[in-house]
Amino acid sequence: MSLLSIIWDVSPYVHRFTETYAIRWYGICFALAFVSAYYVAYFILRKEHYSESTINKIAIVALLGGVIGARLGHCIFYEPAYYLANPIRILRIWEGGMASHGGSVGIMLAIIFITRKDLSYRTILARILLVTPLAGVFFRFGNLMNSEIYGTVTNLPWGFVFVRSHEVLVGAEQAVPRHPTQIYEMICYASLFVVYMWYCIKKLRQNSPFSDHFIIGMFGVWVFGGRFLIEFLKMPQVSFEQGLPLNMGQLLSLPFILYGLYELYLYRKQVKEQL
Repeated sequence: MSLLSIIWDVSPYVHRFTETYAIRWYGICFALAFVSAYYVAYFILRKEHYSESTINKIAIVALLGGVIGARLGHCIFYEPAYYLANPIRILRIWEGGMASHGGSVGIMLAIIFITRKDLSYRTILARILLVTPLAGVFFRFGNLMNSEIYGTVTNLPWGFVFVRSHEVLVGAEQAVPRHPTQIYEMICYASLFVVYMWYCIKKLRQNSPFSDHFIIGMFGVWVFGGRFLIEFLKMPQVSFEQGLPLNMGQLLSLPFILYGLYELYLYRKQVKEQL
């Protein structure tokens, strides 16, 4: 074990009332993700002259589509056999199991219900994506507090020893330094959020419209491209991923990366036409 490694011995509970009922850090992070994203989106969209009712509709669609899609995504993509045999457990979200790719698909489908002539599908999606990286930072911090979704063994000085991970506690893994991939993803998401805020401030000062192509394209390439690369350092989440050249997270990221590249291509054409 590296002498410079970081011992991560943090309880996932803020307060535990009983074996069944407790306040978890992940729950707090989930609430902070939605609240912070909502208020940042509210500030930006009000500057764009969107009504408060429209903003609230977008927020509700993002929340419901994201949560339902993330839960179903995990059940379908990662543990289909288990949840087909125990369908009632799909509703037991508190037991864990959320997939960001499923959440993305859920949001994309839910947007259909509020699309109208003066508010296009692509515009709604772009406005949601503006603050999604901020929410992603809180979600991954929640994973860190849960000592879950971490990386492979490393000798790097910033390796984390997750002594409270489920796998270590049951003896399935050794308590050795591992890549803190939750932090890697937090950095990826936070950096894109900074780029988005810089872009929004610039456009608002110039009194210029946002480019939906730019926002969507950057999200697809930056978030899912970053996710694709970080997955090489992650431990397999389910047994069937072992031995595969690409894991489930990487396979699911590819369509989003390709779509992001397509949107950036449209953005480039848009810029040329404006010259």
